Amino acid sequence: MRKKTLLYGFAALFAAAAVAVGAAWVQFKGGAVKEECELFVSRRASYGDVVDSLRPRIRHWAAFAGYARRIDLENTFKPGHYELREGMDVIEIARMLKLGMQTPVRVTINNVRTPSQLAQKLARQLDADSAMLLKAFTSEAVARKAGFADSATLFSMFLPDTYEFYWTVTPEELVDRMKREYDRFWTPERDALRARSGLSRLEAMTLASIVWEETRKVDEMPRIAGVYVNRLRRGIPLQADPTVKYAMQDFGLRRILYRHLKYPSPYNTYVNKGLPPAPICMPGVAAIDAVLRFEQHDYIFFCARPTFDGYHNFARTLAEHNANARAYAAELNRRKIK
Repeated sequence: MRKKTLLYGFAALFAAAAVAVGAAWVQFKGGAVKEECELFVSRRASYGDVVDSLRPRIRHWAAFAGYARRIDLENTFKPGHYELREGMDVIEIARMLKLGMQTPVRVTINNVRTPSQLAQKLARQLDADSAMLLKAFTSEAVARKAGFADSATLFSMFLPDTYEFYWTVTPEELVDRMKREYDRFWTPERDALRARSGLSRLEAMTLASIVWEETRKVDEMPRIAGVYVNRLRRGIPLQADPTVKYAMQDFGLRRILYRHLKYPSPYNTYVNKGLPPAPICMPGVAAIDAVLRFEQHDYIFFCARPTFDGYHNFARTLAEHNANARAYAAELNRRKIK
């Protein structure tokens, strides 16, 4: 009888131990993630912030907290963007944070006119301060390291696209990456096309920025680029209205008047011959390729159509151009656009 009692006791202890081991196994090796989600841990975050963000998202919190203490996660967690995937256990989550096993984020840059706008757009997508980004983009030392003459021309390096970065990328690391993308963009084929125009890479990017601001009609871009190439070759001032807007930093200006044309700035192509010292925006790739494949013709003027369809009328003589300009001005007046 006593032997039976002992056997029952051992069986009960074994069962209890098995349940305990099973519970621990479920906690440490079971699915700790409630549902797939993203976790952003800023450089400015405390461990308390990490706990507050993480706790509602995972199961078996006691097991996680215990393991986190064991590996000193409170003092060793890394900032970053993390993906909590279905099937992860508490050990994987804790180690991911400790080792900084980030998942890159997709960052889109486009429709940017100034380094300040670029810094603001990036700051909204990365764990970065816009002031620190702008400091890097306007640093002469950073520009020279990247192979550019100054910070103004450094802006020509940035190309609109969607890129993958670590969320915690530093401004300097971001510039290095964009330099690699810039070098990759300028293939031997593009450089050969550029040589046809006689423009440097900087000049091609600057002219492309003007073309991009003049039109979004991709099929018309090579023709507009051809007009500006003709003017450059003949020594005629470009007289590009978008450069006036950039010089005045008034991008909402809807109508360029005579008084605007005299605005003193190296970017104003009405008062200065040749190209501005740097791009007036971040041009789309379509505009860059349009400059490289500019249309050969003898037009030296163009003016927006009075139909406001986004296209332009082109002219070979000043008389033709003045007629086009009068028609457009009349339509502006009719629409009361000032």
